[in-house]
Amino acid sequence: MDSNAAHNPVFLLFPPEITIPDLQSTDLTATTYDTSGPFPKLLATKMKILGAMQILFGVMNFSFGVVFLFTLENPYPRYPFIFVSGYPFWSSVLFINSGAFLVALERKTTKTLVKLSRIMNSLSALAATAGTILLTFGLVLDQHFFCGYAETISQCQAVATLFIGILIMLMAFSIIELFISLSFSVLRKPFYCCD
Repeated sequence: MDSNAAHNPVFLLFPPEITIPDLQSTDLTATTYDTSGPFPKLLATKMKILGAMQILFGVMNFSFGVVFLFTLENPYPRYPFIFVSGYPFWSSVLFINSGAFLVALERKTTKTLVKLSRIMNSLSALAATAGTILLTFGLVLDQHFFCGYAETISQCQAVATLFIGILIMLMAFSIIELFISLSFSVLRKPFYCCD
């Protein structure tokens, strides 16, 4: 090796002589494996995302229920109707479970898990429908919940705005959860592989 070739960086990356073995005498066979699982990649990604959204909606419903827990103060002698119905708590359990089953179904697919996922999503759809009805009834029933006991108008407006905002957010979560749950409980096409 001469001194010019030792300092040439191209020589270090690409040696001057590359030998290719003669492959004519060997017989090559290729085996392909299906690593995509039973669900197409796009559906599996959607299941994971929508399952995570269901879990998030469940956590948010529970958090709003905890906020309602602290609304029993001196000027307000009763809890709001939606808290008394328990909707933020039992709906959050169903939403979190159905989301967890979707995420688990994306990871490992069995017939039992598919059936349980369908059942949990059906229960979540029923809970979301009941929640929408209860929230509508709660908005009508508790329309003057805070203003009836407030001493000043400014106190009434601030607390009523917060209360109505929470009810509207719960309503939005319930409607979105209804559509997500229905898409996985009613539609059977994504689960043809496992039936």
